[in-house]
Amino acid sequence: MKIVFMGTPDFSVPVLKALCEKHEVVCVYSQAPKEAGRGQKVVKTAVHQFAETQNIEVRTPKSLRNAEEQEKFAALGADIAVVAAYGLILPKPILEAFPKGCINVHASLLPRWRGAAPIQRVIEAGDEKSGVTIMNMAEGLDTGDMLLKGEVAITSNTTGGSLHDALSEIGAKLMIEVLARHDEIVPEVQDDSLTCYAKKIEKEESKLDFSLSATALERKIRAFNPYPATYFEYDGERFKILKVSVVEGKGGVGEIISARPFQIACGEGALEVLEIQRQGKKAMSCEDFLKGFSFKLNKFI
Repeated sequence: MKIVFMGTPDFSVPVLKALCEKHEVVCVYSQAPKEAGRGQKVVKTAVHQFAETQNIEVRTPKSLRNAEEQEKFAALGADIAVVAAYGLILPKPILEAFPKGCINVHASLLPRWRGAAPIQRVIEAGDEKSGVTIMNMAEGLDTGDMLLKGEVAITSNTTGGSLHDALSEIGAKLMIEVLARHDEIVPEVQDDSLTCYAKKIEKEESKLDFSLSATALERKIRAFNPYPATYFEYDGERFKILKVSVVEGKGGVGEIISARPFQIACGEGALEVLEIQRQGKKAMSCEDFLKGFSFKLNKFI
């Protein structure tokens, strides 16, 4: 099958790799290279870099809304477009350019968790499972008919990073299966009454609000690990918190109720910090960190 692939981050690469092994990928669309790092070096996306290793043409338009880009897309003459975390809105002429349309890898069990950040939001909400849905693309936000799903359990050890990697691999396998059985799969319409919105993560969400319960914060810390990561500020310095456990403890909101082990009172319950990263330093176990640093007992964060 002749395929146009559209994707951008690391999440998308296993899907593209699987397609290259089974099908003819005639072109790849990805977000344009951006400046990154201290030196503001221009960096190509993960998908862009992988596509170049496969000698596949890569296109990086800023928009697909103009007629010229739509004509260039249709002229590729593919059978289908496969989309995985591309990042641009696809207008109707793009969705309908090829005989089999566009199908998408979405990192949630639709219709639950439509939107930009389903991987983090599903952990943050305390759901017991997540997964991948392969779906036909429509003009609405993740509203297309569903073709195939794969599930994964969310445990007390699941982080945003581990779930991201698991769903990426599941998505690649499901996509190959869907393409093999595309003409025989009966699409399933989504029940809009069962959906919720996985809103984009804003920068200010990373700062821990200790007025929340310890249970809610523990889930958030796992959800935001490794990116964008959660933090608190102490004596004007930022400390990332990467792993915690919920413990019994009372005190004022944000009060350090134990310096060793390091425990902080929350709106309900308390958190014991297990893994921490001081600003500009490497992440390490809190036990090792406290050998060279002390937090003041009864101080408020």
